[in-house]
Amino acid sequence: MRHSIERILTTHVGSLPRPHDLLDMLKQRFDGSGVDEQLFAHMLNRAVEEMVAKQVEVGIDIVADGEMSKPGHAVYINERLVGFDPRPNAGLDFYEEEREAFPEFYLEYFNRAHLGAAIVPSVAMCCVGEISYVGHEALRVDLENLKSAIGKFGCTEAFMPCAAVTGVGFNEHYETEESYLFAVADALSEEYRAIIDAGLLLQVDDPFMPNIYMDRSLEEPERIAKVSLYVEAINHSLKGIPEEKIRFHTCYGINQGPRIHEPDLPRMINQVLAVNAGAYSFEAGNPRHEHEYHLWENVKLPEGKIIIPGVVTHSTSVVEHPDYVAERIVRFAERVGRENVIAGVDCGFSSQATYKTEVEPRIVWAKLGALCEGARIASEVLWP
Repeated sequence: MRHSIERILTTHVGSLPRPHDLLDMLKQRFDGSGVDEQLFAHMLNRAVEEMVAKQVEVGIDIVADGEMSKPGHAVYINERLVGFDPRPNAGLDFYEEEREAFPEFYLEYFNRAHLGAAIVPSVAMCCVGEISYVGHEALRVDLENLKSAIGKFGCTEAFMPCAAVTGVGFNEHYETEESYLFAVADALSEEYRAIIDAGLLLQVDDPFMPNIYMDRSLEEPERIAKVSLYVEAINHSLKGIPEEKIRFHTCYGINQGPRIHEPDLPRMINQVLAVNAGAYSFEAGNPRHEHEYHLWENVKLPEGKIIIPGVVTHSTSVVEHPDYVAERIVRFAERVGRENVIAGVDCGFSSQATYKTEVEPRIVWAKLGALCEGARIASEVLWP
């Protein structure tokens, strides 16, 4: 993983809006309606190539496939692991305090956007048997499509995002929560290692850690103990992979909303840094978390590590001014060293595959353009 040696490098979190014709076929495949698999393979390859081409054109240094093949963050993992049964009536309980504080807003929001707008519903998955990984073919296609695209456009670095151990269902089979999490970790490690073996960077996506801090049923010592177990399981899944090949991304799950009950990063930072990764990606470009750059005045970034702060956000359609993006980058560079900062995005722009993303696709690309222009301006300041 490159550091920003001569200028500020740029990247994003992974997911990008999918083309509608690809969404049609994804929906049919996951509905069980059946599709022309040869045509689907062609459309998927074309979509990945177009996404990489757009990233290169706008100036992104470390690119991804946009998660073109995936119906949604964590949802895709249901087809790659066995040992689970769907439980449609189990419910997906999250953001409890947020929903109680603003019930009218979140009722409407979750119906029209977020999980409610996804082409594949998010259903609770219950572990009912031994877990194993069976996603080898789907992963092979993803890897080949991305490697083909980056080869065509001469990209130096690319990453592939994957769900963290903590985002995979709930347990009714293993004797303890620890044994369950480590079984998931062993299964997912197959996907992780294959990504590294393909010459790509691995990004582990974990919006679930903050949910523990929002769990009102737990006292603070219980929260810390549970998060520590999660981190231990994540590190188990990364065993044997060089840290410098790993990016760890955490966020808060909700895209647009009041978001007043989210934990701040200073509360979680020790646990985040305990993950054995070479770079840490987090939200820093929205009004709830932008001020948290001050934490790096008191927290020392471990030697050799990189931070990837969000300097543009997915939580609004306002396109950030490049000068302000540059200011955000410089704040972090002044605190952790310019070489240890890569400019990023708060979260993905289409974490669920949907026909209507919360930020319209043309605005997404305008934001990524502002990100790259802001990084150029910041580089002029930091390397005068």
